[in-house]
Amino acid sequence: MAFLADALSRVKPSATIAVSQKARELKAQGRDVIGLGAGEPDFDTPDNVKKAAIDAINRGETKYTPVSGIPELRKAISEKFKRENGLDYKPEQTIVGTGGKQILFNAFMATMNAGDEVVIPAPYWVSYPEMVALCGGTPVFVKTTQENNFKLTAADLEAAITPKTKWFLFNSPSNPSGAAYSHDELKALTDVLLKHPHVWILTDDMYEHLTFGDFKFATPVEVEPKLYDRTLTMNGVSKAYAMTGWRIGYAAGPLELIKAMDMIQGQQTSGACSIAQWAAVEALNGPQDFVAKNKAIFEGRRDLVVSMLNQATGIKCPTPEGAFYVYPSCAGLIGKTAPSGKVIETDEDFVSELLEAEGVAVVHGSAFGLGPNFRISYATSEEQLEEACKRIQRFCASCR
Repeated sequence: MAFLADALSRVKPSATIAVSQKARELKAQGRDVIGLGAGEPDFDTPDNVKKAAIDAINRGETKYTPVSGIPELRKAISEKFKRENGLDYKPEQTIVGTGGKQILFNAFMATMNAGDEVVIPAPYWVSYPEMVALCGGTPVFVKTTQENNFKLTAADLEAAITPKTKWFLFNSPSNPSGAAYSHDELKALTDVLLKHPHVWILTDDMYEHLTFGDFKFATPVEVEPKLYDRTLTMNGVSKAYAMTGWRIGYAAGPLELIKAMDMIQGQQTSGACSIAQWAAVEALNGPQDFVAKNKAIFEGRRDLVVSMLNQATGIKCPTPEGAFYVYPSCAGLIGKTAPSGKVIETDEDFVSELLEAEGVAVVHGSAFGLGPNFRISYATSEEQLEEACKRIQRFCASCR
């Protein structure tokens, strides 16, 4: 009898976590490494949010909380959806989890049966298919193209849906590509989903507040209210509020689904950290001016990275609408020989040789289901980004 569960054979470790760990190890060995793998803002959590946490500690808010979250936070989430998205959710239709990952995992755990399919556009966040597989479902990947700015078309979505489709998993702005869907682009997708009433929509809006220029964010059920009864809208405080380590994600959806997720969470972790929940209340209800300031900084970094990468031999980098990632193609380097003498046959070879030769850590695109590309997180200083891009240019020029 095998000791480890069969389910583990269906999943693999997170490539983004692996790259960050590799960069840390090399730095510990004295190597000059610039890590561009981590998906978290380099800004500090706002002072008012930190103060709210300290105040909560001083008030003795250190006990277990209700499984689905403290009433004050669920009310703040309900008000956020109304204020920013025009969506009416009662507080009891919301749930708070230990990060967005737990929200997604519990939604799948609550609904997935063996053989159920989840349609996932590629490139995708590395954890999506692994969560589906762990919960007994089957991920169905729909590849997008760089020519279409990594956006799913209505025709491709239609072709992917079968009688076994349980969920359509949607992320805009996207990790890893930064692609964000306009209202009209979303409407084309929601028109398809209206024709398939057995398909539920799970939308990951974690990067909602990080869109650039004149782009206006929209979420699917906002575009098509008829999908309200079969949509779970997930979000969190991690990215916009620089609160990754606080581990607070949340969602709103049909009451029956929220109750099912509550039951699973009650047997799993119970409520999220009480102190972090009070901090999240302040994040959602407090001043929002710093969000625009941080977004402007990210936009400047994006423009710097896109410009410098497009000056590198063999690299083509589109300009994303949101998040803090770029997803350039390294197709022009495939088949060339790196300074080490190794022939670059895949995007994974490219990132390995780049790390070895120049000390720049990025994530290979095949980990996100679409290559030959690589993901750069530009959530670090302009000085670091400029130096990293110079090293990438030098590496690409040295390949023969």
